[in-house]
Amino acid sequence: MVATNSVELADEPLRPPGHSIGLLALPRWRFLLQLLVKKELRVRYRGSALGMLWSYVKPAVQLLVYYIAMGRFLRLGDSIPSYVVYLFSGMVMINFFNEILSNTTRSIIFNAPLVGKIYLPRELFPVSSVWVAFVHVVPQIVVLIIGALVFGWRPGIYSLLGGVLALLIICAFALGIGLAFAAFNVFFRDAENLIELLMMVAIWLSPVFYQWHMVADAFPPWLFTIYQLNPLAMAVELSHYCFWMPTRGVLVDGADAASLMPPHWVLGVALSSLIALVTLGLGQLIFHRLEGKFAQEL
Repeated sequence: MVATNSVELADEPLRPPGHSIGLLALPRWRFLLQLLVKKELRVRYRGSALGMLWSYVKPAVQLLVYYIAMGRFLRLGDSIPSYVVYLFSGMVMINFFNEILSNTTRSIIFNAPLVGKIYLPRELFPVSSVWVAFVHVVPQIVVLIIGALVFGWRPGIYSLLGGVLALLIICAFALGIGLAFAAFNVFFRDAENLIELLMMVAIWLSPVFYQWHMVADAFPPWLFTIYQLNPLAMAVELSHYCFWMPTRGVLVDGADAASLMPPHWVLGVALSSLIALVTLGLGQLIFHRLEGKFAQEL
């Protein structure tokens, strides 16, 4: 038995202490990942009377405030049919992006006792934060679907696939940024402040309150092209494609939903997806380079 174990250990590739093979190691640690997700949810709602209901209350209040300010006071609802669905379908994606960023950036600091005492792939902590964010976005999607149905939502298969792709783009893009800033945050607490600034402007970097053609009319074509390459902006457009465009009164005279999308939007989605994946790869690389010093810094 000892000899067998020695052979098995000899077959394992040697790695520097404190390093793993990154996100590829997570399937072997999926049970521990589930435990971390449950722990985060319990800690977040400990002592809370409403518990998971806050996942409904907070976005509902946010939607109400923005709808009154943007839809009524600024009269944006007059030019955009089904403006509530348009607004909320974008806000759901922004909320998902912001929660992933916030959770992942703080994930290593919040789990400092575990990082300092035992070895496990450090990527477990940011990825568990992504799962927690997904748990919170599901109730918002349910509310969005109910609201869209009230406005006559009749999606097709391509619309639904667009919604799924929007979530995947945001997951990859936000996790990539979150991995890098989770590592930076161990050494420099300023990382949290930078992320808060990014979260503050994220909703304005994508067509949540406005439509894409307003950007095209205000900026030169080359700047609009850069705007379209923003994964967050294209994810919001895909969310509109899924939830807003199939509602009653948006498409007139039998027009196709693609006619309301930005020019060359299929290429834009492909390129922004690629950018999101590259961001994920760079974030993993930065995290991997710095994770060996986490324990001694914490």
